[in-house]
Amino acid sequence: MLSFLFRSNRQSASLQTSAMNQNNTDDTWCHYDPIDWTFTLLPVYILIISVLGIILNVFVLMIYWLHKTACNVAEIYLSNLAAAHLFLMSSLPFWAVNVQKRYDWNLSVTLCKLVPFSFSMNADCSIYILVLVSIDRYLALVHPLTHGRMRSPFCAKLACVVVWAVCFLLNVPVLIYREVEHYPEKNVSRCFLSYSDQTDKVVSILNVILKFIIPIFIMSFCTLKIIQAVRNRLRNSYSTQGKKLRGTGVELFLAFLICWVPFHVFKILDLLSRYNIVGGCEAHLSLFQQISIFLAFSNSVLNPILYVCVGRNFRRKVKETFSQISNKRKSTFSLVSTRTNLSRSVKTENATS
Repeated sequence: MLSFLFRSNRQSASLQTSAMNQNNTDDTWCHYDPIDWTFTLLPVYILIISVLGIILNVFVLMIYWLHKTACNVAEIYLSNLAAAHLFLMSSLPFWAVNVQKRYDWNLSVTLCKLVPFSFSMNADCSIYILVLVSIDRYLALVHPLTHGRMRSPFCAKLACVVVWAVCFLLNVPVLIYREVEHYPEKNVSRCFLSYSDQTDKVVSILNVILKFIIPIFIMSFCTLKIIQAVRNRLRNSYSTQGKKLRGTGVELFLAFLICWVPFHVFKILDLLSRYNIVGGCEAHLSLFQQISIFLAFSNSVLNPILYVCVGRNFRRKVKETFSQISNKRKSTFSLVSTRTNLSRSVKTENATS
């Protein structure tokens, strides 16, 4: 999914090279200079997003881990979603270094394979876990009685294991075909996928279908049915209940649309341009893809905020967890104080005797 971060073939390995080639044409739309802001502002933005994403998602995972009660079905999905976001954010600093060095890959071949693999796998996991969240909300609100058995913690954990396993297998080619190639004449090295152009096009088509069209179709269907179910409850005067039943499923879907749709739109335009179906400028498409992926990455920061702002159950768990920690500290302090007083009284008795 994120192959354009480390260009997928030798001809498009560098955004700079693409821009230079486009500058030789008569299309003024393709004349731009990517050097200044691309390699100065973007690394800073990437580091800020990664730090915020790591802190917020660690916070979410710690709340679920420290709370005295076990996670329910929805919380199992949300904790796995936070884990996928955390792993994705942990890989961003490596990309920040790559951008700052003008896409000159100075790290090892192993990292050339592992960093893009982490990008792609965890992005895929976050999308398909959102699909599970949508399906879970759909079953809970639209078919609360007929499919109740499917909403068990065991089924939720099994579904998450399947998603992680499938996303791992889908991204195994990244581990196999990622390579580092040196360009002595330019004194640079590029981390790229060693696909042929035709294979790269086929893989791009499959990525669009498997990682965008199918997930967004499922989530859209579930969201529409959820909204219809909520409206029916509102009409039947269960207004207070209806508002609570929405949970965070709809909000997470809207956040997904805002953050990920622009990226996939430009990905599809890039694919159509490579097939000469639509005219365009490869350099500008690459530039817009770079911009759109920053919006996509912000989804890993936005989702934990939605847990706190929209998820009432999560806010309750936060309060209970902090109260639990505070009570433990008080009990520990009281125990230490009691032991200290006892030891002092024993010493006093020994001294008087």
